[in-house]
Amino acid sequence: MENIIYITVVFLLAGMVKGVTGMGLPTVAVAMLSLVMSPVEAAALLIVPSLLTNVWQLLSGSPVYPLWQRLWPMMAGICIGTGAGTLVGGALAVDAKMASGALGVALVAYAAMGLLSLRWRLRGSEGVMSPAIGALTGAITAATGVFVIPAVPYLQALELEKDELVQAMGLAFTVSTVALAVSLAARGAWQPAAAGMSFVAQLPAVAGMLLGQRLRSRMAPELFRRCFLFALLLLGMHLALDAAWH
Repeated sequence: MENIIYITVVFLLAGMVKGVTGMGLPTVAVAMLSLVMSPVEAAALLIVPSLLTNVWQLLSGSPVYPLWQRLWPMMAGICIGTGAGTLVGGALAVDAKMASGALGVALVAYAAMGLLSLRWRLRGSEGVMSPAIGALTGAITAATGVFVIPAVPYLQALELEKDELVQAMGLAFTVSTVALAVSLAARGAWQPAAAGMSFVAQLPAVAGMLLGQRLRSRMAPELFRRCFLFALLLLGMHLALDAAWH
């Protein structure tokens, strides 16, 4: 019962973060759920809420096809990287503590880049970088269940318009969620109980997202983003250090 209440609160909070910032639901959900369960169990609960909210985000803007034409090599890389990570027995299936540690390191890296306002400058061809970044994102997704690194910094480096960036993240997160679902199913980790709970979790996630969208106009988004990143930094450090000590 305590876990059900905790899961509900986590997805409500994660949805609110996504409503305010346009991102963060998978990151917040997996990070906080990993405090009370293994990362693979957390990732299994994530599938339906993540897919629903990211498809919503993807379709709420301009037509998707022009964006798909530009970013399809990255999307293909995400699928290939996630599949490769699954085939080599990604850390989620090998060792729960190792997965928690990898998740912690990924959260620290992501939060630090955001807090320091680090931005990539693309020196190579986008045609070469996109599939490589996608493959690396997919591999990290297979290992940790989180798909923001390095996808989000890379998309920010493309200097898209604000609405295009939000839509591009929705596209990347949708593809990553589907790839993660296939990965978990291939490992036998998406059992009926987890799938059912994932469907239930979409309710607080959507409620939180709607609340976050209403709050967005009443608060300073940049201050909220920095507080969110600082909390992720602390949580990532906790997960990484706990895995190292044990």
